[in-house]
Amino acid sequence: MSESREELIARLSAHVREEIDHWVAKYPSGKQRSAVLAALRAVQHEHGHLPVEQMDAVAAYLDMAPIEVYEVASFYSMYELEPVGRHTIAVCDNISCMLRGADRIIEHIENKLGIKRGESTPDGKFYFKQEEECLAACCGGPMMQVDHKYYEHLTPEKVDEILDNLE
Repeated sequence: MSESREELIARLSAHVREEIDHWVAKYPSGKQRSAVLAALRAVQHEHGHLPVEQMDAVAAYLDMAPIEVYEVASFYSMYELEPVGRHTIAVCDNISCMLRGADRIIEHIENKLGIKRGESTPDGKFYFKQEEECLAACCGGPMMQVDHKYYEHLTPEKVDEILDNLE
């Protein structure tokens, strides 16, 4: 027996529903599905990843088929479908950043945290994303994004300072 739309929507916290409504209001009537990226971001912020039950709830809330939400969630690299560390680290590995030393930064982070890309630290504090093709900060390379905040012109020392200051 499947759940009703209302039961599915009830899975979303009041905060997530408020965040989704904020974004839905930006689109013309009947175009609420345009808020799916923001809805998934809100869910991931609350849960640390995108559990299937929460994606189903987003689908019900936005009047979408669950598969449409799954397709979006699995397409974009900013979404995690499985539990990961609390702080997500993404180092741009596109040509601009690589020419400016991103490979050295990647190696430094792997050595510092004792993990490879695509892994979380055993204590669950950090997750080092598998790859990040471009973070659109080519002039600031090498660069990384930690929990949605950009850091540019990285050196190993600057990386240490950033990571060491995270709770």
